[in-house]
Amino acid sequence: MNKLTHLLESNREWAEKINQEDPQFFETLAQQQSPEYLWIGCSDSRVPANEIVGMMPGELFVHRNVANVVVHTDMNCLSVVQYAVEVLKVKHIMVVGHYGCGGVAASIEDEPHGLIDNWLRNIRRVYDKHKDFLSTWGDSHQQLDRLCELNVIEQSMNLCETTILQQAWANDQEITVHGWIYGLRDGLVNDLEFNASSADDVREQYQLAMNKMHKLRELAQSPEAPEENARTMWNKVKSIFN
Repeated sequence: MNKLTHLLESNREWAEKINQEDPQFFETLAQQQSPEYLWIGCSDSRVPANEIVGMMPGELFVHRNVANVVVHTDMNCLSVVQYAVEVLKVKHIMVVGHYGCGGVAASIEDEPHGLIDNWLRNIRRVYDKHKDFLSTWGDSHQQLDRLCELNVIEQSMNLCETTILQQAWANDQEITVHGWIYGLRDGLVNDLEFNASSADDVREQYQLAMNKMHKLRELAQSPEAPEENARTMWNKVKSIFN
């Protein structure tokens, strides 16, 4: 039997380090959790939620699945959202994708992947909806970048349309849904400018995010447009809108 001794040793070292820094940390943490944030992200091991935003245990409530999908039939995700909204009273929910997402890439491949294709169909619908838009980039890595971004925007929209968020807003609960995407190559988060704080905000925020996506396409179609990464392209778009 292969025991994970090295992981257990690492755990003890980590706990000891935390105790040295704050002897009351675990005792206080065990009493309650009161995070202001819910992170809905991808299961990818390269996207560690707490570390990315510099938060300690207890500060960030987290749900993860393949390709950060939010669908109205996923009782696991909806249960997390309900608990976060109705019990923890979080003030912010971030739907966080990442560039180079394997789930997003697999969703548009022709070969079958087995059971997971049923899950990836949710992302394939995003691709089909925006197929003409995405054709600007052909089959390049930039097309995948754009699909990862579009997936975040669409999943953020799905979240806003859940009965949980709609009821919370109807009750004047203070809560905002944000669409973010993370760069594996530089460790930075890109705000996709979807930030809905009420039911009335949702369509407007969706359109704002999509307007910026279309500005990306205009830049990409420019005759002198070089091959640029997502970070550089988005910096240009934000300078135009701001």
